Amino acid sequence: MKIRKEYERWLANAVEDTDVVAELKAMDYAEVEDAFYRDLAFGTGGLRGVIGAGTNRMNIYTVSKASQGLADYLKKHFEEPSVTIGYDSRIKSDVFAKVAAGVFAANGVRVSIWPVLMPVPTVSFATRYLHTSAGVMVTASHNPGKYNGYKVYGADGCQITTEAAAEILAEIKKLDIFADIKTSDFEADMANGSIRYIPDEVYTAFVEKVKSQSVLFGENVNKNVAIVYSPLNGTGLKPVTRTLQEMGYTNITVIKEQEQPDGHFPTCPYPNPEIKEAMALGMEYARKCNADLLLATDPDCDRVGIAVKNKAGEYELLTGNQTGMLLLDYICSQRIKHGKMPADPVMIKTIVTMDMGEQIAAHYGLRTVNVLTGFKFIGEQIGKLEQLGKADSYVFGFEESYGYLTGSYVRDKDGVDGAYMICEMFSYYATQGISLLDRLDELYKTYGYCLNTLHSYEFDGSAGFARMQSIMQAFRGGIKEFGGKKVVRLLDYVQGLDGLPKSDVLKFLLEDNCFLVVRPSGTEPKLKIYISVSAENKEMAEEVEDEIAKTAEKWIC
Repeated sequence: MKIRKEYERWLANAVEDTDVVAELKAMDYAEVEDAFYRDLAFGTGGLRGVIGAGTNRMNIYTVSKASQGLADYLKKHFEEPSVTIGYDSRIKSDVFAKVAAGVFAANGVRVSIWPVLMPVPTVSFATRYLHTSAGVMVTASHNPGKYNGYKVYGADGCQITTEAAAEILAEIKKLDIFADIKTSDFEADMANGSIRYIPDEVYTAFVEKVKSQSVLFGENVNKNVAIVYSPLNGTGLKPVTRTLQEMGYTNITVIKEQEQPDGHFPTCPYPNPEIKEAMALGMEYARKCNADLLLATDPDCDRVGIAVKNKAGEYELLTGNQTGMLLLDYICSQRIKHGKMPADPVMIKTIVTMDMGEQIAAHYGLRTVNVLTGFKFIGEQIGKLEQLGKADSYVFGFEESYGYLTGSYVRDKDGVDGAYMICEMFSYYATQGISLLDRLDELYKTYGYCLNTLHSYEFDGSAGFARMQSIMQAFRGGIKEFGGKKVVRLLDYVQGLDGLPKSDVLKFLLEDNCFLVVRPSGTEPKLKIYISVSAENKEMAEEVEDEIAKTAEKWIC
């Protein structure tokens, strides 16, 4: 009854967006239930959901309500509140960004907005550079094209903390989505100065910071690398190619079908460089161009996927773990060689990221900080170092989902930085006749072979949400082994653990230095299982991983 009443209220009041009006009128019973059974969840990652009509969807009304709640929060915490806004290439991203700007301006919150679509890290950077009270990025990152989202950053340029998210959510919950939202006209606000475009000098400052991450320290390398690059119809084209070209990497072929912004992602419905299918067109281009290196960034340009040639001349995709370990090893070895390693150096990674990263860090004298899944927690740790006056101690941070950051100039993963540093690393080794796969094999010989995999299971709608909760409870039921590997210890983060925030995450430590992590995704209706296996070689690791995965699936299917 409650769902039906809310639906009818939307029919009467949600009349500004013709797409929403048409969708509301066409809904059947099941569609009404899925669109209205809950409010779109707001947390440390902000909002993310399917674009459409309803309280459980991304639309101008849910975006306005979130913006009003954020504006009320900012007015309580800042005398002169301000916000930086950016948006990506997704459907309605520009619309949502302008709607949010109008709400902020109507509430007396000064707005600085990027005049064109830009990558996620530029919002973190501009928030810090312009000293605004908060930042908002309209994006759904690497999700399929039907999604959009609303990420919120604090004044430090990091995604909001659990405490801040709870306060903002409390403000949002006070509001009626139609009666309590202040709005104003974007163009009128531009004219009166309450909204202004971010000047080009900020973009240039961002690019210069990325360029300054080089660890060559004067060494000469061959930069005539044949690079094939895809922005996957997102925001990466201009910043990535500008950075590479200004640093001497000019032999770049951009994938034509994926060059221009397009929120429908016509050649890769799931525009995620973690997914083989998203890289397929790039692999074709690489073969045609006889490229040395294939790079792809996701639509909001905070993740990077790569492929390189193996000894057989075939292109091989590297995982986020493999690329992250290579970057960590390269950066550390260069800093040690040139006497540039800071005092008390720190590497930060997530608990689902390959543990070999910690071994590499220890080899170079770095202290490792492990955090929950999500780069916001890495950004939070960089902020803590900054508060102690030790921001320079931060050397590298990465997560298995293809996110990397080599400096403290932003507080989120940066695909522009990742793409540039991967090119530099590739050139450095190529100049010595070493491939990235050769170097990876050397790391495995030094630290032992390790295989990490990710398995995702989709559970749509309200029934799927309940099913995921039930599965998580089943995994808490005293499981003794996975694939013949005994459970040595179970780490349950639901009440907080090792000083980390509460999170619905389980990590099973298995014998023989293996582990399994299970958690619901924070951005999609999916349950994710991460498996890490240490073994003598790849073949043995794959056999063990397969057995562990089969046991895990029995608790899901």
